[in-house]
Amino acid sequence: MRGTAFLIILLILGFRGSAQSSHVREGNKLFREGKFDEAVERYDKALQENPADLTAMYNRSNALAKKGDKTAAMEGYEKLIQAGKDPRILEKAYYDKGVLHQQQQQLDESILAWMEALKLDPEDTQARENLQKALREKKQQQEQEEKKQENKQKENKEQEKPKPQESKLNKKQVEQLLKALEQKEKEVQKKMQQKGGSPTRPEKDW
Repeated sequence: MRGTAFLIILLILGFRGSAQSSHVREGNKLFREGKFDEAVERYDKALQENPADLTAMYNRSNALAKKGDKTAAMEGYEKLIQAGKDPRILEKAYYDKGVLHQQQQQLDESILAWMEALKLDPEDTQARENLQKALREKKQQQEQEEKKQENKQKENKEQEKPKPQESKLNKKQVEQLLKALEQKEKEVQKKMQQKGGSPTRPEKDW
C-alpha cells in the first residue's frame, strides 16, 4: 500500500511536536521497522490510556492494513470518520479507506472515499491521481458493459426471428430407419432369387 505508508509517515511526523504517549511513540518506531503486530499492541495500550487519541487510532488502522487485516483496518477508518474531529486525520482516513476499497476491487467505494478526501484537502495530489485512475477504469467498465448489453440485445433479436423448421427425426432415428430398409431390401432380393427370377427395378425418380 504505497500511498498508505506515505500518509502514515506524514502523520507521525506531523504530530511529533505534540504531546504523544510513550506507547504511540514506541508504536510508531515499531511501525517504521515493519513490526506491525507489535505496533498494534502499542497503539492499543495508548488507546486504553486515552480512547480519544486520534493519532493512535489512525496509526493503529494503518498498521492493521499493513499486516493484512483489512476488515479491522476499515473499521478503524470508519470510527475516525464518524468521530470527524480533526480534518487532517479525517482526510487521511478517507484516503486510506479508498486504498483498501481499491485493493478489494471495490471501485465505486474507492471513488467515493477519494472524493471525500479531496473535499477536505484539494491539494492532496495522490488522492487526485488515484481518483482520476479510478474514474478512467470506471468509464472503461461502463463502456464494456454497454457493449455487452448491445450484443445481448442483438442476440435476442436474432432469436426472435423465425427459425427454419427442424426435422422431427433425430440422427439416431434416421439411422435406424435406413438399416431397417436395407434389411427389408435384402429379404426381398433373397426371395426373388429363390423364385429364379430377377426383378425389374424402376429407375429412381430423384
